[in-house]
Amino acid sequence: MMDPLPGQPSLIDQVYDRLVDAIIAGRLPAGERIRQNELADRLGVSRQPVSHALQVLKRQGLVEETGRRGLVVAPLRPSRIRDIYQVRTALDALAARLAAERVAAGAAPAADRAALEASVAAGAALDDGADRLALVAADVAFHTAVYRLAGNTAIEETVAAQWLHLKRSMALVLAHPEERPVVWREHAAIAAAILRGDAPAAAEAAQSHTGRAAAETVRRLTRPQAA
Repeated sequence: MMDPLPGQPSLIDQVYDRLVDAIIAGRLPAGERIRQNELADRLGVSRQPVSHALQVLKRQGLVEETGRRGLVVAPLRPSRIRDIYQVRTALDALAARLAAERVAAGAAPAADRAALEASVAAGAALDDGADRLALVAADVAFHTAVYRLAGNTAIEETVAAQWLHLKRSMALVLAHPEERPVVWREHAAIAAAILRGDAPAAAEAAQSHTGRAAAETVRRLTRPQAA
């Protein structure tokens, strides 16, 4: 499930990153009991870095205490997803509008415009064999490119606090192949509106995209077979 880590400095960070990836990818699914000894053996490290990494994950809400069962991977709760996406929908619409306004004013750096175009192409180029982490990385890269192009660092900083939960949401939706072309098409529409400097269209497309992502996540979470 997870390959052993090399003996390098910052083992806590390495263990943390590996556990986050496993949770996002579904290799450590919601509700699974966390056994520190087993994780340490899988990763080829002592229990200490695993324990420290789990404490960070607990503070971030990715794992939680459940009494006698100990630590388990926290579920994605529909109510929490709704709360996060209400904020994100407003911020994404604002970011898209600001980005388009900068393009229209000739104030958008060429490198930022190119990064947005590249992120759209990279997502569309992923095939059906792409794993969840690659899909999520492409999704994150697109939205990060929009935030950078908006020129408002507070937007990116605000969203950053929720990225771990948003990545789990993205992974849940993108795990279904029929959803991927829809997501990439919506990204392309947002980018096209931004790059032609059409602020109202960019904001509307971004709001629609993020709102649909929230609804799709909640729909899948409330189905018995949700991953």
